[in-house]
Amino acid sequence: MTELSVNLNAVALLRNRRDLPWPSMTGLGRIALEAGAVGLTVHPRPDERHTRRSDLPDLRTLIDTEFPDREFNIEGNPSEDFLELVEEIQPEQVTLVPDDPDQATSDHGWDFKADGAHLHKIVARLKVTTGARVSLFADADPAQMAAAAETGCDRVELYTGPYGGCHNDPEAQARELEKLAETAEAAIALGLGVNAGHDLTVENLTPLALRIPDLAEVSIGHGLTADALTYGMAETVRRFRRACGQVV
Repeated sequence: MTELSVNLNAVALLRNRRDLPWPSMTGLGRIALEAGAVGLTVHPRPDERHTRRSDLPDLRTLIDTEFPDREFNIEGNPSEDFLELVEEIQPEQVTLVPDDPDQATSDHGWDFKADGAHLHKIVARLKVTTGARVSLFADADPAQMAAAAETGCDRVELYTGPYGGCHNDPEAQARELEKLAETAEAAIALGLGVNAGHDLTVENLTPLALRIPDLAEVSIGHGLTADALTYGMAETVRRFRRACGQVV
């Protein structure tokens, strides 16, 4: 069964438009977890344009005190500042992403053949200092999965941006789906778990989960937050869980 982790970055982005404490990341995170999300995801960027470092202890406390069976997933480029941050917060999952601080959003996976040795050292460090599951952001490229496995990571997170970007072109979307499926199959054959995320919606999530039946987890923020404006956070989480194939 594919699990749903709710990415709260868009909630934080809306909050940061004003010097006010709402919308509350912990408040909406609580609603998402009450509605059955497996965990919460954040991507604290250096400029703090959405999730702030100061948000992380509160989210950590929320999960520890009210939902101890759920997970905290922290994403980011593995700078020394980021590594020290996750070592302080102790998330259940760390997702390493090769994005530049100036990027609007993550838009590509690692080049594992070029970056594998560097990533191997970071993965080994995180396993010692946090005990977290380590996932690496990956493009839909089966040829990269052997090098990904050599880093010692537990999972790869498939970058689904090109798939989500084909929402008006069914033929192109079907081609992107096959690339993702072939990459997932290659990863699973090497013993890796598979996550996915970026531009996923209720409409395109079900075909993805059906085509990749061993998909472990999806992390969804923008599309889920947009739907929450219409349906509310709790019902939106239930809608996305149903799209994952869960009985809700």
